[in-house]
Amino acid sequence: MSRPDGPSADEPLADGPLDPEEGRRLLAPWIGPGAPFRGAVLAVSGGPDSTALMGCAALGPAGVPLVVATVDHGLRPGSEAEAQGVAALAARLGLAHRRLAWTGAKPAARIQEAARAARYGLLAGLAREVGADLVLTAHTLDDQAETVLMRLCAGSGPAGLAGMAPSRALGGLTLARPFLGVPKARLVATCEAREWPFVRDPSNVDPRFGRARLRGLLPLLAAEGLTASRLARLSARLRRDEAALSGAAAAALRDLRRDAPGGEGRLVLDGPGLAALPEAVALRVAGLAVAALHAEAAQGAADAPSPYPPRLERLERVVLEAVLPALREGRPCRRTVAGLLFSTGGGRLTLAPEPPRRVRSRME
Repeated sequence: MSRPDGPSADEPLADGPLDPEEGRRLLAPWIGPGAPFRGAVLAVSGGPDSTALMGCAALGPAGVPLVVATVDHGLRPGSEAEAQGVAALAARLGLAHRRLAWTGAKPAARIQEAARAARYGLLAGLAREVGADLVLTAHTLDDQAETVLMRLCAGSGPAGLAGMAPSRALGGLTLARPFLGVPKARLVATCEAREWPFVRDPSNVDPRFGRARLRGLLPLLAAEGLTASRLARLSARLRRDEAALSGAAAAALRDLRRDAPGGEGRLVLDGPGLAALPEAVALRVAGLAVAALHAEAAQGAADAPSPYPPRLERLERVVLEAVLPALREGRPCRRTVAGLLFSTGGGRLTLAPEPPRRVRSRME
């Protein structure tokens, strides 16, 4: 399910707190009367964004049962007390609350990524426990702008620069972001106007983290015209275009796939047909083919680790600079991507598991 996620770059953004009707309108498709969900878990950290989400949800007539959840990552002193503060406000608002603790050893590197994965895992687990099929988070327009900037710095293509989707699948559930088009300042103002207490996470301004460093650049970029609104509109446009290209690629993969001699673990595509596609579509066909083989391998080995998708730069070098020219010129080509061997020949492109590399002895 998808919802609009932001105003036009040239539309003036509303300011000031959300009024109750505006909050209800943003949340109604997800938790209002007639919403197509059995129940919802509200992810509330205690910051102003998620506190506003909880408060607005409590003000409107809920059409589904609601449970507030606070994930205590245990990464800094006071996190348990902050969870208790959320529980107190939830009780005041008439909402059930659960504290979810991230236990066990914490990684020394990429701690924010690991915490994010743990957070979503705990939220999804609680949703299943209470019979809910929806998780709501309070990501804002500012979060979207920061995400686009981070992915731009990382060299992402259109799919990455599309940013966060208004909703996506989460382990058989739906994760939705109803405030994705709302500036953070309005949610802070909402909490202040309603006297909903909130806390500020010091990691949001900690220069050790890339997102915090980029957050500090946003006012400078806005002064040059690159506002959070424009970055969010860019993400919406790229998401629209990416959906069209991905749909074309999925249809092309179905049309170009051929019987694969040699059993499972192989995928064969019609070479001339692939080479005749626009390069943007052909590149996505190759990416979908890689994903399909990885999915098949994962089904065959339940304990196999989930492989990372190939980096866009690597896929571009292999497909655009090697495989497609070879198909057009009718010559053989062999390249590896993400543990798979791409080989051309006989008018076909074959993807198969990369053969094990031969270990050279000292005598050779």
